[in-house]
Amino acid sequence: MRYASAMPKFASLPALSALLGAALCLTATARAAQPRFPTNEDMRQVRALSHPLLSPDGKQVLVAVNDTTAKGGKSHLWLIDIATNTARQLTQSPANDAKDTRGEFDAAWMPDGRSVLFLAHRGDTTQLFRLPMNGGEAHAFDLKVLPAVDASQEPDAIPPGLHSKAQKPTPLPIGVSSFSVSPDGKLIAITALDPQTPGEKKQKQEKADAVWVDHNPHGTRLYLLDPVSGKLTATAVPPNVRGVAWSHSGSQLVAFCSGMNGLGELHPAGSAWRLNISDPAHPEKLSAVPATVSGGAWSWHDRRFYFLAQSQANTPPGYSDLYVLHFATHAVKDLTASFQGSIGYGNPIASPAGALQTVQSGVQTTVLAVSAQSNHLLRFPTPSVTQLNTNAKNTGWVWLGSGSTTPTTLYYAAKLNDTPEALHAPAILPAAWPQVPAHVVTWKNDGLTLQGLLYLPPQASSAHRVPLIVDVHGGPTGAWQDDYFAFNEFLLGHGWAVFEPNPRGSTGYGASFVAANHNDLGGGDYRDIMTGVDAVIAHDPIDAQKLVLMGYSYGGEMAGFVEGKTTRFKAIIAGAPVIDQESEYGTEDGSWYDRWFYGLPWERSDAAWRQSPLSFAAHAHTPMLLLQGMADTTDPKGQSEEMYRALRQMGVPVDLVEYPRDNHGSLARAIFGMPSPEPWHGFDGRQRIVNFIDAAFKK
Repeated sequence: MRYASAMPKFASLPALSALLGAALCLTATARAAQPRFPTNEDMRQVRALSHPLLSPDGKQVLVAVNDTTAKGGKSHLWLIDIATNTARQLTQSPANDAKDTRGEFDAAWMPDGRSVLFLAHRGDTTQLFRLPMNGGEAHAFDLKVLPAVDASQEPDAIPPGLHSKAQKPTPLPIGVSSFSVSPDGKLIAITALDPQTPGEKKQKQEKADAVWVDHNPHGTRLYLLDPVSGKLTATAVPPNVRGVAWSHSGSQLVAFCSGMNGLGELHPAGSAWRLNISDPAHPEKLSAVPATVSGGAWSWHDRRFYFLAQSQANTPPGYSDLYVLHFATHAVKDLTASFQGSIGYGNPIASPAGALQTVQSGVQTTVLAVSAQSNHLLRFPTPSVTQLNTNAKNTGWVWLGSGSTTPTTLYYAAKLNDTPEALHAPAILPAAWPQVPAHVVTWKNDGLTLQGLLYLPPQASSAHRVPLIVDVHGGPTGAWQDDYFAFNEFLLGHGWAVFEPNPRGSTGYGASFVAANHNDLGGGDYRDIMTGVDAVIAHDPIDAQKLVLMGYSYGGEMAGFVEGKTTRFKAIIAGAPVIDQESEYGTEDGSWYDRWFYGLPWERSDAAWRQSPLSFAAHAHTPMLLLQGMADTTDPKGQSEEMYRALRQMGVPVDLVEYPRDNHGSLARAIFGMPSPEPWHGFDGRQRIVNFIDAAFKK
């Protein structure tokens, strides 16, 4: 419905915002240049920093750096020496591999610190590479398996007779989806999709390629790799395997699975399986772990297991709490039921006292220390803290910190309560842009206390009121937070203020707040935003005659509601919106999420239509710009096309721009200034946004 990825939907927009905050501009003259706001072309020169990993000896940090959009947006690995605070690049991609659009990613240290592992798409598959730290080239593991399934050998396979020509199965190369190294380094857990067999390739070549929906026999399976011998052992953990968590002893792991073939569209279909490495053919299902499990970590002494799963409160799917499973008794306890924030941003980290979990608290992202006695928030020098990482012995900590006036910085501390040191990111500097502080705005509506962030351009004063751009976040279970957002700097450079409201349904304010939009999309959340705009106009130097509202995903959906509910805005911009809940439900990925809000649309059509922006289109008057990825499966392009047709036939000025190849998240990242493999989609989107707003303000 709204923003989607491999993570639960509630976390996706904040996570995207955190990634956007990690985008920093690389310019050779950044230090010497006078401060200036970024141009559209400057936004193509942005790089991103992510996934810091502390070395086993605590002396180095491995980090991923994405190239600029102008250079293809690929990820490469860099190494930072903590003592000297210097960085060097470790990996780079072949210049002539057209199939490689990602570079080197998902890295990990080997426990002895002598090498690092990473994934890279080379040739036809994503391969696992090992890079020695004492010099030399990275080499891929030769990973082949006997195919678990072969659709071409079914008795009724087409072309007829193909199965009669079957030969003895031979090992086939696999493409690695993910991997995780055991604490002792003796094994590497690998997940991989079943390879396509020669017979199946033959079927495609002969165009016998009908797709039987939700009957794909291929799944993602779990294997154990001996990195010394290269032996690959299949496990009996059922597909689809999403990932694993190793015990500290290295003798066991827990694997997380999801249902195959759209089972999750019917009901939560996750599961957790404990596997003894000595007996990979007999995994044990952890029946006490709910089907909404999304990840976890073993306790310090392997007696308990911390995991994330759906909150027990009546909240949208994907809104998690942190639980603990006691292996001896099979008892499960919710550790964060009373926490007045939101859990998210990756798996917990075990500590001697309990666990550490990254959380949202209001407009901040921080870390919650969880123990049997109490929970408390840790203090950091920046309002946003993400991607906390340590090594097996906890001999140091690294993380990414940011704020509205602090472009994302890599921090290191020997202990979490020590004053951290800012490490020199690998040749990455913030552009010479003014870093405008976020002002926290608080207001009330319908008995709720609400928050938002306001950014004012330098020219704003009591003597000079400025236009206001209201930017609605995605989700709806998402939130705006106080971190660095390059797109804001771009908008501020045009002399416009930016207001980011967190209406009811946003994360960071507890379970009851996130559930307050249940069966009420476009109702109370709309009023929250409008009263927030009123509060900003009443207290800040805003020109009330020059207002624009924009949003992406759920923000685009809200833009659709605004189109038919008020004429106070000069222009409205919607990216990848939901327009018609009934047609959305039948064509999107992930309908289980939407079902929580209004039920099955054929049973509750009145509720679905009431919560559809299209139902208000007859009252539309404001010029609207629609931006849509053509490959979007989260909010398919038919949604934007429905709104475009309705407004056009109503005589309302409307433009629809569609972007080939872009899915839901990729178009958002491109427009908002994250590195992208699409060289011009983001540039085009930003240019159209600015031109559309300029034209509206001139009328």
